[in-house]
Amino acid sequence: MSGSTRRTGDSGTLRAPAPPPTGPPPRPVVAALMLGMALAALDSTVLATAVPQIVGDLGGFAVFSWLFSGYLLAVTVTLPVYGKLSDTFGRKPILITGIVLFLVGSLACAGAWDMASLIAFRVVQGLGGGALQGTVQTIAADLYPMKERPRIQARLSSVWATSAVAGPALGGLLAAYADWRWIFLVNLPVGAVALWLVGRHFTEAQRSRPGPGARPRVDWPGALAIFACGGLLLTALVQGGVAWAWLSTPSLLLFAGSAGCATVTVLIERRAAEPIIPGWVWRRRTISAVNLALGALGLLMVAPTVFLPTYAQSVLGLSPTAAGFVLSVMVLSWPVSAALSSHVYNRLGIRRCAMLGIGAAGLVLLAFPVLPYPGAAWQPALIMLALGAALGLFQLPLIIGVQSSVGYRERGTATASILFCRQVGQSLGAALFGALANATLNDRLAHAPSGIRPGLPDDLDAVSRALEHPDGLTAQATDYLRRAVDTTVDHVYLGAAAAAGLALLALLLAPRHFPVHTDSGGTGEGSGTGDGTGTGEGTGRQDGT
Repeated sequence: MSGSTRRTGDSGTLRAPAPPPTGPPPRPVVAALMLGMALAALDSTVLATAVPQIVGDLGGFAVFSWLFSGYLLAVTVTLPVYGKLSDTFGRKPILITGIVLFLVGSLACAGAWDMASLIAFRVVQGLGGGALQGTVQTIAADLYPMKERPRIQARLSSVWATSAVAGPALGGLLAAYADWRWIFLVNLPVGAVALWLVGRHFTEAQRSRPGPGARPRVDWPGALAIFACGGLLLTALVQGGVAWAWLSTPSLLLFAGSAGCATVTVLIERRAAEPIIPGWVWRRRTISAVNLALGALGLLMVAPTVFLPTYAQSVLGLSPTAAGFVLSVMVLSWPVSAALSSHVYNRLGIRRCAMLGIGAAGLVLLAFPVLPYPGAAWQPALIMLALGAALGLFQLPLIIGVQSSVGYRERGTATASILFCRQVGQSLGAALFGALANATLNDRLAHAPSGIRPGLPDDLDAVSRALEHPDGLTAQATDYLRRAVDTTVDHVYLGAAAAAGLALLALLLAPRHFPVHTDSGGTGEGSGTGDGTGTGEGTGRQDGT
């Protein structure tokens, strides 16, 4: 088959890929994408500081963690489904569906009458958030040719960075001076504007015309199997060691159920005409290697986002606001580095640029345990600044490389697969590093001097609370607990450095030159993918030459 057409999997008709975009997309569409991303990004951070007010109003302290877990589960398990649906039915209807679901969930959350109803409505929000995250990233790749994608992706990264910094502060202000329900109500005008902009200004190009009698096929059994498998696995990872012990009956049943569902999912997807997760996602070296690398990134990110605030408050004695600033410098340097990454990968190639970024990130993470005790706030802040710069060189080129290696009809699935792997990696990292932190801290507490051992807290959360109000501790006990937390976080950062090493190994599986599809706006050389997939798609390569 020639490099200009490809064969579909549903009707046997030939479809010609659309030409690359010409000219910049309309500004209202870009604004809609950024507003859509802001909805999903803010909702991941704005709720954290309002939890005390929500629990005080609705009760349910024992299950409040599901406000976050339920949203995360819904977003993660729906990512691959929405990716496939956007390839099948187009981006616009999926994005509109996501915004509407998110707004319905937000309105319902604002009217929640108890914790159970609020958790259920958060899941509805997550169903919309999954569509927002994947589809916005995919549309950005559709609208911009390859050389200009770093610009839009850097803008989207800046939305995440701003949300990470502003979200907790906004949530705290609304909870303190208005009512926690406004945290959800403020989504309504933002989402309404995004919905109007998408409906009014976003027009998808006619990328392909199905042959006579061709109908889109949706693999609903596969979608349900993925929901079940992802839901069971993520529930086991998120709640294991928190709501129940790792080797308890609930954990074992959840892991066994997820393994059984995974087997069923594979069987269904192998027989489906249009599978939700096609086999080519893992057969193509470019995509499978990036999936593994970004899964390792999700693992790595748990160290700074979860454990650094504890370190800053418990070891350095900073206020929550100052601790948030120590973390925020990472999300400030990340988008700047990402925006400049094109200058690096255009010279070195995508794989080498990503390897440079993750290698530097590993060295930065290894530097954290070398910090003096107790140290000054600028020292971890400087490390986070360097980490953000390194990860900007790592993540964005890989996302652009994958999106540029496939055509329009596969880009939603490919984008969703890498976001899905990153989310699963983050859940796995929370479980693994949480277990590592508890094991380290328990060992330190077990070996505490006999004079201070009685009355010491027995887990990381209890230690953090005790150090926030150390009046009931002796000076010796306070110092010992701070040193114990310092050692615990050092071990977590060593684990994160190991995750960076895994990402580096995964990149060794990627081809030296990332292929570039003919409708991605790159400058190819007419060569095939070289990955043995036999798709017949015309591709060039992105190697910096």
